[in-house]
Amino acid sequence: MPALLWPGDDRAGDHLSDMEVVRAMVRVETAWLAVLAEAEIAPAEAAIDLGGQVDAIDLTDLVEAAEPGGNPVIPLVKLLREWHSDTHPEAARWLHRGLTSQDVLDTALVLGLRETAAAVLTGIDRQVDVLAGLADRHRADLMAGRTLTQHAVPVTFGLMAAQWLHGVLEARDDLRDARDRLPVQIGGAAGTLAAAAELVRLTEGRGDPVALARAAAVRLGLPWAPPWHTVRTPLTRLADALTRALDAWGHIAGDVLVRVRPEIAELAEPAGNGRGGSSTMPQKANPILSVLIRRAALTAPGLSVQLHLAAASAVDERPDGAWHTEWTPLVQLARHALTAADQMAELLAGLHVDTGRMARLVQSAASGLLAEQRSLARLVDSSPEPDFDPSHYLGSTDALIDEILGRARSGCRSRTRSEGAQ
Repeated sequence: MPALLWPGDDRAGDHLSDMEVVRAMVRVETAWLAVLAEAEIAPAEAAIDLGGQVDAIDLTDLVEAAEPGGNPVIPLVKLLREWHSDTHPEAARWLHRGLTSQDVLDTALVLGLRETAAAVLTGIDRQVDVLAGLADRHRADLMAGRTLTQHAVPVTFGLMAAQWLHGVLEARDDLRDARDRLPVQIGGAAGTLAAAAELVRLTEGRGDPVALARAAAVRLGLPWAPPWHTVRTPLTRLADALTRALDAWGHIAGDVLVRVRPEIAELAEPAGNGRGGSSTMPQKANPILSVLIRRAALTAPGLSVQLHLAAASAVDERPDGAWHTEWTPLVQLARHALTAADQMAELLAGLHVDTGRMARLVQSAASGLLAEQRSLARLVDSSPEPDFDPSHYLGSTDALIDEILGRARSGCRSRTRSEGAQ
């Protein structure tokens, strides 16, 4: 997706850009060379840092050269061998031995996804801090609760903010877990580590193929897992976590979009130079942050579905096309999530809450908002007579807010999850 057609994409910086993916692929190749040398399979002089000349790579040429083999690893390995054949012949000779293209690209994407997810989590932490403040500060500020678009019972804006926070905390837990479980991919041509085993045998090197793969994982700062060429759970798990984060932000953006309408005007987005303007209507102040966040939330499920489709279509020991369909939606989903995370943090930090407007609406609609309370009073012969005051019909609002705030402040999973894991 060109950045021109995804306003705000620049917030994602270089994360998972083409050049960053190339850098990550070179990191994988460098780590594997070091492992081969450490195991005395390759000579010590083969273990060099291949990243020194990455900036000289012409991406246009690399893209064109990727078509004949169907992936960018093949021309990249060829280019690296050519560059180092004279100055570091042993590195050129041993480069990529024991790996396959999918090993390198999958692991490179994992490296990029981990860094991107970490940046998203930083944005979520900012959101948590602001939402916790909103929930606590506005815990007693009355507003009309709405169900199926209609007035229901009194609530407080603090409870609404706490519910927003609840969704964000759930997303944070899922994303942390998915990020930390993204593993290295090293399996060789058909996921058997046969080439690595043969290299150990031929050179009488130290260790075994699995030990080599584990050593590469350590060098790259990744967990090890058996080859997952056709078991795509690590990627679908992360995609689902990113989508759930966008679900949470879409929920918040949707609530804001309803309440910034001029006829409601309970909330307002932070102002910015030129933000929310119209090309023809000078009076407009469009809630553009919420619009762009909602855009990302509506796009994410389709991208995630594509990854599940690819996972379900994986066949044999390496997929015939399904693997190739993953790359673009993965990158788009991760960058869109990072963009939306930053936009949401900005939106919440500058959100204007008109508690006076909320209170006046509650006052004017009090009769309808307390209809449930009156019906219960008729059901039960109560004494004394109920106090028909909206501020006194809030149930366990304070306790619910405190429960969510406690989770936010502890940084832990919800009590329900913790109990279920015991």
